[in-house]
Amino acid sequence: MTFDDTSIAFAAKSNMQLKKSHFVFSTMNYPWMVKLGTIMTTLALKIRLPVKGIIRSTIFEQFCGGESIEDCQKAINHLASFNVKTILDYSVEGQESEESFDRTLREALLVADHAGNDVNIPFCVVKLTGLGSSTIMAKKQSAQQLTSSEEAGFKRFLARADQLAKRCYESGVHFMVDAEESWIQHVIDDMVYNLMEKYNTERAVVFNTYQLYRHEALQNMKEAFAQVTSKGGFFGAKLVRGAYMEKERDRAEERGYMDPIQPNKSSTDRDYNLALDFAVKHIDQFSVLAGTHNEKSSAYMVDLMDDAGIAKDDPRVFFAQLLGMSDNISFTLSKSGYNVAKYVPYGPVEKVLPYLFRRADENTSIAGQSGREFSLIKKEIKRRKVRR
Repeated sequence: MTFDDTSIAFAAKSNMQLKKSHFVFSTMNYPWMVKLGTIMTTLALKIRLPVKGIIRSTIFEQFCGGESIEDCQKAINHLASFNVKTILDYSVEGQESEESFDRTLREALLVADHAGNDVNIPFCVVKLTGLGSSTIMAKKQSAQQLTSSEEAGFKRFLARADQLAKRCYESGVHFMVDAEESWIQHVIDDMVYNLMEKYNTERAVVFNTYQLYRHEALQNMKEAFAQVTSKGGFFGAKLVRGAYMEKERDRAEERGYMDPIQPNKSSTDRDYNLALDFAVKHIDQFSVLAGTHNEKSSAYMVDLMDDAGIAKDDPRVFFAQLLGMSDNISFTLSKSGYNVAKYVPYGPVEKVLPYLFRRADENTSIAGQSGREFSLIKKEIKRRKVRR
């Protein structure tokens, strides 16, 4: 399978949308422009300059579905018309307060309810730091004694996560937990595996996320699979390469512990594909979401499924990419009959800016990412001009 047919990749985009994407990715090709744009946008909003409309019609429109669940429905329906599902992601980053955690829970429950009534939204996703204190998680992982107040806060965190997992179970949708930083990940893992044992009795409802750019991730996943399935449960995993490399390495160097990141990209690629291998070999008890913008890994998974006789639309296997990125992978796979979902972030424009700035920064730092997107867009614009 190849992913270079831009007529398929951008079939869902009008000429105007394609031109806007061209502008966004042309900017991302220059890291200094991304940094300057981040500073200027933050300042403009701080002094209340009327820039929200510009943001909404450019970077927000490229990477977000809307400001609310209802706003996203147009994007959900549009993607569905191309056989692409949606993963709604409330991308507002809250504060470490009980009020913020409760607000995030309420929003996630709304997503679960909405997804339960829409076959085009198979997953509810959450970052658990939106439901509980990362400070308390870090203390717990490092075996520090929690105060009585912190213990109570941690119990509320567990209760929120359980409430959301239960709602997803009852709604018939998958509950996917995003990965976090290494210094809180073990606490999150333990909690997720408990939820798997509780709710994954008939099918994989709860999914954990594995960042394969961490050198222990593959082994951790295998051990967790053995733990969950030994008790008769089903296992769910989202496989990604990762998102916190610079932060992880800086902290490891600063505090003098072993760098948790793979020594090089080839090691990450190797472990990612080995994780796909493991999922396919254990597909009777394993549901997998291959979250990747890597064409080689996507094609590799297609070959694995074919060799194992797994149907293209087997509900235990999904591919996923972010909205506004790697459309050549998403739409090629969906056109061929595979299960594909787009991560569709949403939230008020000014409140999802941290997400958008991070997305822009990641695109400039990932080798070739912006350049690849930009070259594909230019190729499609040229193709459409020739056809006129």
